[in-house]
Amino acid sequence: MAFATRFLSRSTRQVCTGQSVLRPEYVIPSRSYAKGAATAPTALKGDEMLKNIFLEVKKKFETAIGVLRKEKITIDPEDPAAVAEYARVMKTVREKADLFSESQRIKYTIETKTQDIPDARSYLLALKDIRVKRGIIDELGAEAMMSDALDKVEKELKKPLLRNDKKGMALLKAEFDKINQKLGIRKEDLPKYEEQLELKIAKAQLEELKKEVVEAMDTQKKREEFKDEEVPDVKSLDLRNFI
Repeated sequence: MAFATRFLSRSTRQVCTGQSVLRPEYVIPSRSYAKGAATAPTALKGDEMLKNIFLEVKKKFETAIGVLRKEKITIDPEDPAAVAEYARVMKTVREKADLFSESQRIKYTIETKTQDIPDARSYLLALKDIRVKRGIIDELGAEAMMSDALDKVEKELKKPLLRNDKKGMALLKAEFDKINQKLGIRKEDLPKYEEQLELKIAKAQLEELKKEVVEAMDTQKKREEFKDEEVPDVKSLDLRNFI
């Protein structure tokens, strides 16, 4: 047990503070505070505002830890049931701590990164940049189809399409609706797509956690004091014992 305790403490902290729970993009966007700073009372500016941010993040962290102390996580990314359970636990953490889900985070990023973009073409390029930076693969080739649709609309309008052009944007939306229909994408299926995304993320996080744990065990095993210790099965570890 001494062996397990020593190596797992680091990986457990990563579950709580790094990979899964309090990644910076999941917590309160500092922009939300900065947005109101100009009109905030003097007492809420500067150090007071930073203090409020710290206290809010601390509250979210403590809420997340409270959930993780009660829920069992099995480090087995190859087991669909373990992945689904991990995704459920992370969803519970997000809901109780009021954190962003992956889809909410992507939506927030799109809104903040594109709000000042005036034309449709630059908007699509911004979406591509966000996708690439988030490591999302365009498996269906939707970007090329959307670009072709924009070309078609701008050719019909005989000018670049601006986002405040209601008629032009309606034409583009109609083209996008055709693309969605062709790809079999339906608005009512969005919750299902979000669930699939969360499962992919859960699997990737469990894979990373397993990798960290195995590396930690290998490192500790080389130490003289642990040479006679039996290496535990990763799947048998209960993270609740190390939080």
